[in-house]
Amino acid sequence: MAKFPPRVTLGLGLLTPLLLGLAMPGRVGFWPLLFVAIVPLLHLCLSLSPKRSCLFGFATGFLYHLFLLYWIVIVVGRYGGLPLYLSLGALVLLALYMSCFWGVFCFLLSVFAGRSWNKERSISTLVWLAPVLWVGLDYLRSFLFSGFPWMDIGYGLYSQPRLIQAADLGGHHAVSFALLLCNSLVVAIIDRQRSDVRWNIRMERRLLLLACGFLVFIFGYSILRYNIVSSAVSRGLQSKIAVVQGNVDQAEKWTPGKKEQTVATYVRLAEELLAQRDTELVDWPETALPFYLQNDPLASRIAQFVTANNIWLLTGAPAYSLKGTHADGRRDIDYFNAAVLIDAGGRLAGQYQKQHLVPFGEYVPFKKYMPFLSPLVVSVGDFTAGHSSEPLVMGKIRMGVLVCFESIFPEIARKSAAAGANLLVNLTNDAWYGRSSAPYQSMAMSVFRAVETKRSLVRAANTGISGFVDPVGNIIKRTELFVPTALASYVTLWDEETIFTRNGYLFGACCLCGIVVLLLFRRKGA
Repeated sequence: MAKFPPRVTLGLGLLTPLLLGLAMPGRVGFWPLLFVAIVPLLHLCLSLSPKRSCLFGFATGFLYHLFLLYWIVIVVGRYGGLPLYLSLGALVLLALYMSCFWGVFCFLLSVFAGRSWNKERSISTLVWLAPVLWVGLDYLRSFLFSGFPWMDIGYGLYSQPRLIQAADLGGHHAVSFALLLCNSLVVAIIDRQRSDVRWNIRMERRLLLLACGFLVFIFGYSILRYNIVSSAVSRGLQSKIAVVQGNVDQAEKWTPGKKEQTVATYVRLAEELLAQRDTELVDWPETALPFYLQNDPLASRIAQFVTANNIWLLTGAPAYSLKGTHADGRRDIDYFNAAVLIDAGGRLAGQYQKQHLVPFGEYVPFKKYMPFLSPLVVSVGDFTAGHSSEPLVMGKIRMGVLVCFESIFPEIARKSAAAGANLLVNLTNDAWYGRSSAPYQSMAMSVFRAVETKRSLVRAANTGISGFVDPVGNIIKRTELFVPTALASYVTLWDEETIFTRNGYLFGACCLCGIVVLLLFRRKGA
C-alpha cells in the first residue's frame, strides 16, 4: 500500500469530520454524504501504522465532536451559569472523551486490517471489520459511564424512512453497520484499481460479494418493510392526540411568580385546539408544570381544565415520595422528574418516573462516596431515578413514556413496547439547547425509536421540536423552534412486536463481543 505524503494524510484526516458534519442533522444535513464520509479515515487506517492511525483517529474524532456538540457551551454557559472558559472546557472534555472511541477504532482497524506491515493483506478484512468495530464501540459508549450515545452515524438517515426500516431488526446499530459497510466497499473499489492487485483471490471476491449482498438485503428489506407496514398502519386503530408547545422562557420557568402564567399559557394554547371536541389526549412537555401537583393550589386549575374539556392530560411535572420519618422529625423524600397522567375527572391515573437521569444535571454521580460533591446538589438538583417501564393506560391507549433525553436510549423504548405499550410519548424540554443543531438531532434520534418498535411517537417539547411520527418514521406534523403553538393529529395504535423488541437489541452487543474475541484471538496468537 503506497504511503501518503504528509499533506495528503492531513487532508484525508480533515475530510472525514467535514463530510460527517455536513451530513448530520442540523444546519445542513446533506445525508447522502454518510455513504462516503468515513472513506478518507478508512484509507488512512489501511496505510498508516497502528499508532499513527490511532493519533489521526483521535484528532479527526475530536474535530468532528467539537462541531457536533458545540451546543454544550449554550447548555452549561447560558443556562448553567458557568463562565465562558468553563463552558468551553466542558465542550473540550466531552469531545476528547468521544474522540477516544475513534482513536481505538482506528488503532484496532489498523492492527487487524491495515497494510503497514503486510502489503498483501486482503481488503475484504477491512470491509467486514470496520462496521463490527465501529458499531461495537458505539454500543460500548451507550452504557459506559452512564452512557452518551449521541448521534451515532445511523441517525443521519432519519429523514429517509424507506432506508431505515432495518432498525426493527437490529436497532439503529444495524443502520450504522450498513453505512460503515458502504464506506468500506467504496474503499475496496478504489483499492482494486491498483495495477498490482490480485484479481485471482477467490475468497476476497466472495467476501466482497457477500458484503454487497448484505447491503442489498438491508436496504431491500427496508423498502419492502416500509411499503407493507405503511399499508397496514393506514388501516389500524387510531386516536386523536394534541401536543402543546408553550415556549416558556427557561430563565423564568422556575420563578415562583411565573407558575400561574405558565399554566395559563398551556391551558390557552390547548383550548384553542380543543374546540372541535374530538381530541382524546393532550400532551404537555417535560416539567410543563413547574410545581408539585401533590400539594400546590394550582392543581385545582389543572383539574378544572381537563374536566371542562372532557380530555385526559399527560404532562411533565416534578413529583416526590415520602420514604419515612426519623425520630427527630426529619423526613426522607425521593424527588422525581415525572410524567403525570390525569383523567377526564381530574384524578391522577398514572405516573412515570424518569429512569435515565442527566449526570450533573439531575443528580450528582458518586456523591455518596465523595461528600465534597454534595454542594453541587443544591445547584443541579437531586432527583431519584425511576425503575418501571410499564405503560400508562388510557382505555385503548397504552403509553410508553420517554422523558427528555431518554429518547436517545433505545432500551427504554424497547422495554416499554415489550411491556405492552402501543404508543410512545416523548416529553422534553429542549430549551437548554437554544437555537442550535441539538433539537434537530434530538428529533432525529426520536424517529428511530418509532421505527425500531413500530410504534407511533408523539413528541411534546417546550420550545420545539414537537410533532408526530408514524410507525415507519414519517414525521406527520412538526413545529418550528421557539414558537408557542398546539398541534393535533390522528396517530395509529400499533401492537406488532418487532424482532428488535424481542432480541434485535443485542446486535450492538454482538459486535462488541466480536471485538473482545478478536483481542483474545490476537493475544493467544501473539
